[in-house]
Amino acid sequence: MMARVFGWLLLGFIRLLTGAQARWYGCPPKAEQRIYFANHQSHADLVLIWAALPKELRGITRPIAAKDYWTTSPLKRWITTEVFNAIYVDRQKQVGPDGEATDPLEPLIEALIQGDSIILFPEGTRGHHEDPQAFKSGLYNLAQRFPDVVLVPTWINNVQRVMPKGEVVPVPVLCSVTFGAPICVEPGEARTAFLARARDAVMALRDI
Repeated sequence: MMARVFGWLLLGFIRLLTGAQARWYGCPPKAEQRIYFANHQSHADLVLIWAALPKELRGITRPIAAKDYWTTSPLKRWITTEVFNAIYVDRQKQVGPDGEATDPLEPLIEALIQGDSIILFPEGTRGHHEDPQAFKSGLYNLAQRFPDVVLVPTWINNVQRVMPKGEVVPVPVLCSVTFGAPICVEPGEARTAFLARARDAVMALRDI
């Protein structure tokens, strides 16, 4: 109950602060299993996409959260776990008890097997330029393993200005999230070619 109340308060605050305007181009908001893949410039990216989704999609969509950042305090951990139902990922290589490197995609795979939709940032880390960095292979690997999951390119605009680097007080700035037409891995398409095309699909949304 507390998480639900806090979620509504947070949703109201985010929408007041940023507008959290959702713009649907190429696909409607639909309760089907999806991977929303987006540019990444701020730790607030997952919060903005979450706030932009309609209620019926927020409940079935889980954002990816960097474990080393979002678990550094009890409050961050509580918000990401109880409010966002986030999936924690390790950005540093982890080694299992057998000495073998663990698969960083495993938590995402488990969520998709359970039928959840996810919000993914294929750059892996935040960029500091207008253009996204090259996409890492995770999106391709997930698309290959779950061909029936709909891949929706997403462009987040202006969120990096809400919380400039080094600042602790957010600045009111109108932000938007644009959802584009779904893409898929074409038969025989190489990983490099697909990732470049996926990145282009995200970048194409910033001028809409």
